[in-house]
Amino acid sequence: MSSESISSQFVIKNALLASKLSRRVGNHLSIHGISLSEFLVMHYLHNSPHKAVLRIELAEHIGMSASGVTRLIAPMEKNHIVEKVSNPRDARQSLVKLSKVGQTLFDDANISFEQITQDLIGKISPAQQEKLVDLYTKLL
Repeated sequence: MSSESISSQFVIKNALLASKLSRRVGNHLSIHGISLSEFLVMHYLHNSPHKAVLRIELAEHIGMSASGVTRLIAPMEKNHIVEKVSNPRDARQSLVKLSKVGQTLFDDANISFEQITQDLIGKISPAQQEKLVDLYTKLL
């Protein structure tokens, strides 16, 4: 029997699963010319109540530093996927939002994303998937 704690085993299995999912999902998203990280940015912006967020909020959500998010979204801005908008509450900070081009790209990429997630997660029942989502929500 292993001397590792169940929490250690969980973290290791989760890291391995995250790596595998990231690679497989990233490969499917690459047909749209985006990475998984870019898709996560687009997903968050799409689902944001105001459709525009501070970079620091975006960084916190996807688990990156503020400078990392700035480096990630710079080419997305150049390719007109996201755009800066003024912050009505604080003129010193700008917000990031999906452009029209970005929204169209997200809609197309989301179809591929849904297909690959069904393939990857289809081995477990919808009820099990719901339990896992609830558990991950508690951890995040």
